[in-house]
Amino acid sequence: MDSLTQIVLGAAVGEAVLGKKVGNKAVLYGAIAGTIPDLDVLAGYFVDEITAVEWHRGFSHSILFSLLASPLLGKLVATFEQKVNWKDWTKLFFWGLVTHPILDAFTTWGTQLFWPFKINLAFKSIFVIDPLYTLPFLVFLLLAMRLPRTSTKRRKWNKMGLIISSSYLLISVLLKGVAYHQFTSALQKQGISYQEIQTRPGAFNTILWNANVKLEDEFLLADYSFFDSKPIHFRSFPRNEVILGEFIDHPEIERLKKIAKDWYTISLDENNYVVLNDLRFGLLSPAADETNFVFAYRLFKQDETNLKITEKPKTPGDAKKLLADLWKRILGN
Repeated sequence: MDSLTQIVLGAAVGEAVLGKKVGNKAVLYGAIAGTIPDLDVLAGYFVDEITAVEWHRGFSHSILFSLLASPLLGKLVATFEQKVNWKDWTKLFFWGLVTHPILDAFTTWGTQLFWPFKINLAFKSIFVIDPLYTLPFLVFLLLAMRLPRTSTKRRKWNKMGLIISSSYLLISVLLKGVAYHQFTSALQKQGISYQEIQTRPGAFNTILWNANVKLEDEFLLADYSFFDSKPIHFRSFPRNEVILGEFIDHPEIERLKKIAKDWYTISLDENNYVVLNDLRFGLLSPAADETNFVFAYRLFKQDETNLKITEKPKTPGDAKKLLADLWKRILGN
């Protein structure tokens, strides 16, 4: 999830663990704990783009990291916050750290909660930024913070925020199930035989849902809003590996394919660059004529054996177009 959401979750967890003893300091350190796992993005300053993507939501988003880091952080904070002992601070940091990847597991990217085992946990039921999850949560946390640490109403407000946000997560899983049924029913009615299907929510909401459908040499993409009145339309995107030419089995290409978990296509962009599109996160907007993907990597031939790979840049216009097209599509086809 986005940084604000993880800060709010960590702060609320900190309040639940130690708020009665240390008040808003528990909120502060909980917020810090909720932020720490995402510091893995700093790797991007020291390694190449592909390695940074491979490392993201890895070790720092695991139960093992929470177990190892929490006593160290607890001991550190206990040296200058001596109102409670290091065991209590360790407990706060553990729950602040571990709830971060648990929440991330509900997103499309998922997380390696059980690292070093190569298990990517991704329920794909909530977008990385969802105001309906974050804003009510934030309001209840702010209401709690304004009250004395011994106030029963303070704990009530914080608990309400945790309950409502957690309930929304569970509802998102149920909505995903309904959307999945709509997509599979449409495929059956249209006589489309497929190998695999993945579904995920559209940007910022759980009303509009997207589907990726794997066929033998192509993929079908579609979206469905709970306000739709017309049948689901599937768009075809061929894999097009032939475009890669002599680099089809290049080690760097294989790394990208592994990152995309075999959900990828090859295309030429508007500047005639060869691009590998990661289909797992869908198109930049739900517009019917959209062909650009959220995650796409340009491939540059440096010499006969080497490739340079960079993520295709996005523009402010992409975000503006997304918001305009998204609202229109949520309201139904």
